Amino acid sequence: MTVIDIPSRPDPARMGRDRGARLRTAMTDQGVDVLVLLGNTAVTYATGVSWPLGDSGLAHVDRPVAVVLADDPWPHLFMPFREGTDADAALPADHLHPPVYLEYDEGVRNFAAVLADLVPDRARVAADELTGAMRRAQKSLFPGGPPGDAAMVLAVAKLIKTPDELACIRAALRITERAMAGIEGSLAPGMRQIDLSAGFVRQAYEHGAQANVLDPIWQVMPASRAAGVWTTHGDLALPLLTTERELVKGDVLWTDVSITYAGYCSDFGRTWVVGQDPDPRQRAQFRRWWEIHSAVKDVLRAGVTAADLTRAAIRANGGSKPWLPHFYLAHGMGVDPAEMPFVGTDLGEEFDEQLVLEAGMVLVLEPVVWEDGTGGYRSEEVLVIEEEGWTALTDYPYTPYGD
Repeated sequence: MTVIDIPSRPDPARMGRDRGARLRTAMTDQGVDVLVLLGNTAVTYATGVSWPLGDSGLAHVDRPVAVVLADDPWPHLFMPFREGTDADAALPADHLHPPVYLEYDEGVRNFAAVLADLVPDRARVAADELTGAMRRAQKSLFPGGPPGDAAMVLAVAKLIKTPDELACIRAALRITERAMAGIEGSLAPGMRQIDLSAGFVRQAYEHGAQANVLDPIWQVMPASRAAGVWTTHGDLALPLLTTERELVKGDVLWTDVSITYAGYCSDFGRTWVVGQDPDPRQRAQFRRWWEIHSAVKDVLRAGVTAADLTRAAIRANGGSKPWLPHFYLAHGMGVDPAEMPFVGTDLGEEFDEQLVLEAGMVLVLEPVVWEDGTGGYRSEEVLVIEEEGWTALTDYPYTPYGD
């Protein structure tokens, strides 16, 4: 039996080498010679450089850009600033370039000139996104023809996490859990949702977070589906925006937060009850959630399909899907808070049947159970798949429902 040995601290240099090798292998396998990457998390994955941003998903005008060549062990990085980053340590000096402003025609013309010097003639290029100015100048920017889609290259490369990547994810989870323990300990009627957000973000940064990935969710669940927010799919709405609403005794909160450490995300979800213990019906609902959760983990190991997991969850839930229709039973996580593999999505059963899970993949397992009058139950557990099972990366109790 192979058990992944996760180091106590990640080795950034080794992680960069291993990650680069996976990315170049995926490029070669898919017939791609050059990647042009604009998405922040894609650039982080390709270069190993992370930096704080107001929006962790997108940055316009001052965005960093990476160019990856299949035959070059070092990516090229174009970025507007280096202060507060580790760019100088991560990449050779001749692979660090001034910023390019790809929202503007002049910026694209300048980038095209640089790209012409880096990219061989007739090279097969793929990009993760194109700005309007890039599309207007597509013939001069990509003389070999329109670029392919880099999403599949990135998805394949990111599927299997290296031990150092797992160490980063685990560190991000521990930061999140320490911050959430402080919030749960102070939870009381009269607090506002925005107070919880402010407290969490402050504590997360104090414990070492580098960025807040999403607006923290402290969703007060309705007493019934009919009393909830209207949705196109007719089921529960999640997530809803945090407001100044004051919490009252008995409110059932579905929590969901995410931060990054060294460019890698955490994902934390629990169900809390404000100011009182869960009632017997709520405790029974938690036990059903635990049975579903356990049934999925019982079959989880390398070599099973995503469909094996959905079938186990449905059986344990009496024949119905224990997850929200607009979400999934489980999803992957890494430099993005939700990435492949996805389990139980609207891609359908055929997709789940064909998705074979492998050792080193990370899954965030998040079944949901609902019964009118209880507020429902939802929690998230982060697991890394092993050859003969799994290892839990999450380390947080289920209070107030159980330990």
